[in-house]
Amino acid sequence: MGGRMKSRLEVTGIYLIIGLMTVVICYPLAWAVGLSFNAGTSLYSSSMIPKEPTLEHYRWLFTSPESNYLTWYRNTLYVSTVSSVLSILFTSMTAYALSRFQFVGRKSGMYAFLLLQMFPVMMAMVAIYIFLNLIGLLNTLIGLIMIYVGGQIPFNAWLVKGYLDTISRELDDAAKIDGAGPIRLFIRILLPLITPILAIVALTNFMLPIFDFILPSIILHDKSKYTLAVGLYHFVTEKYSSNFTVFTAGAILIAVPIAGIYLFLQKYFISGLAAGGTKG
Repeated sequence: MGGRMKSRLEVTGIYLIIGLMTVVICYPLAWAVGLSFNAGTSLYSSSMIPKEPTLEHYRWLFTSPESNYLTWYRNTLYVSTVSSVLSILFTSMTAYALSRFQFVGRKSGMYAFLLLQMFPVMMAMVAIYIFLNLIGLLNTLIGLIMIYVGGQIPFNAWLVKGYLDTISRELDDAAKIDGAGPIRLFIRILLPLITPILAIVALTNFMLPIFDFILPSIILHDKSKYTLAVGLYHFVTEKYSSNFTVFTAGAILIAVPIAGIYLFLQKYFISGLAAGGTKG
């Protein structure tokens, strides 16, 4: 009886913790969703459950001639998608080289990657601004993408390299016996095996431009080139400083592409290892 009671108490404690965390996560989200459906523009007169729900704020974002929301949304998706794809490409190749090859400067490069992660990004903002200005990519989405991709390589390369190191080199030897070269070995054997970690890299690199505010606000100056984070900030602080309901509606829609990319990639989290382990 004592063991059964202890087990019940443990289960009850687990459910209480899960319930508490659910409230902490869902309460602000429920407020944001409810606020976006409230009539008017005031934050303080709104309620979590709107008395008269309206879609006027969402309609304004997409139809008003004063709204640049669709432009910002398109810019954000463009930057996120290109950054994610290029990050996967460069990160996987870098990690493969560090994990499977011995060359001059390998250890120094790995230590440099490790040291770069110790410094906050804010330290490089002035250098990034000057660099982009010198090469003519300041105030461009291409320049922003280049910084995102290059800035994430050190961390992602370490992450993927650690995953590659856990894969037996006997697979490499077997592939070489079958006549596979380094490129074929990487594409046909190792790449399917590291799909789960690459899916995580893709997701994090896709989300970064959506939520980042500091870097785009420094690089981008034209309103037509803003990402959502910068655009919504200026939307609230400048012309429509009291229009919190429309701001919240715009913020809610940011979750749509993130949910889509997560649903697309979640199968790789589970099936990546099993799919890559099959030789054929």
